[in-house]
Amino acid sequence: MGRAVRDQSETGVAPRILLVDDGERLRQTFARALSGRGLVVTEAGTGADALRLLAEHPFDLVLLDINLPDATGWDVLRALRTAGRTLPVVVMTGVTPRTDRLREFRPDGVLQKPFPIDAMFSLIERCLGPPPSGPTP
Repeated sequence: MGRAVRDQSETGVAPRILLVDDGERLRQTFARALSGRGLVVTEAGTGADALRLLAEHPFDLVLLDINLPDATGWDVLRALRTAGRTLPVVVMTGVTPRTDRLREFRPDGVLQKPFPIDAMFSLIERCLGPPPSGPTP
């Protein structure tokens, strides 16, 4: 999608992550882990909430579940592209994504559930650079 991100070392502000997953417990677990790494996390449980938040707030990266109750993550990516938004997107999915979807949407990373939390941190660092200074889990 794009790598135009702001780095904390450049702005003094921690990167903002939009975490989109309909699984509340999983989302909260990820949010705690990301916050513990000094990232600012906003949570959404539906595609509609994600799109509303993306329209209202700047984010540096989106962690996006593909299977949402009201849309697919691909629908959210399509809406972002249509709106001309470019920011890194890492998709999370319980099934292997189809090759044509990956070619069409070109996410910056794919995490196949279940995945080790360190895999998520590695992809975020690849997209945004090193984590900000602060508490670590």
